[in-house]
Amino acid sequence: MLKQTAIAFIFSLVSTISLAQEAPQLNDAQIAHIAYTAGQIDVSAAKLALEKSEDPKVRSFAELMESDHSAVNEEALALVSRLNVTPEENAVSSSLASQALEAEQRLRSLSGGEFDRAYVENEVAYHQAVNDALKSVLIPNAQNSELKSLLETGLALFQEHQSHAEHLLHEMK
Repeated sequence: MLKQTAIAFIFSLVSTISLAQEAPQLNDAQIAHIAYTAGQIDVSAAKLALEKSEDPKVRSFAELMESDHSAVNEEALALVSRLNVTPEENAVSSSLASQALEAEQRLRSLSGGEFDRAYVENEVAYHQAVNDALKSVLIPNAQNSELKSLLETGLALFQEHQSHAEHLLHEMK
């Protein structure tokens, strides 16, 4: 059931991004909002894991997610401030926020090993979806070179996160 939900999340994100691709091109203010929203979602998920998990490996992973995503979001905020750009909410960022709320509610209902596994499965799926969106839509559509560079740096880091989550999930089997 949980894997199906994670897979549905990926397909939902990819289709939302695909719809955005068919519409007029995303502007930098919209891309900045999407990227920031995605980072905040993972910070919130990490905080939930730190609140609920007792597994040292899961907690260590969650601490890394909270730290890394917070740092990238701080860089993003500094960049948009320096560029005098106001991040613009859009269909993609709204969809991300809505899906994240559903995932959080599902995770909150779990405990122990069931929570740990579900959290890590969600992290694998989430990073896969975000990385795919970065590669296929956000980076190619970013016009500002500094924003594009930040997104590329984020992609490299988030690919490491995905690998880490996949490894952690494999250890749980």
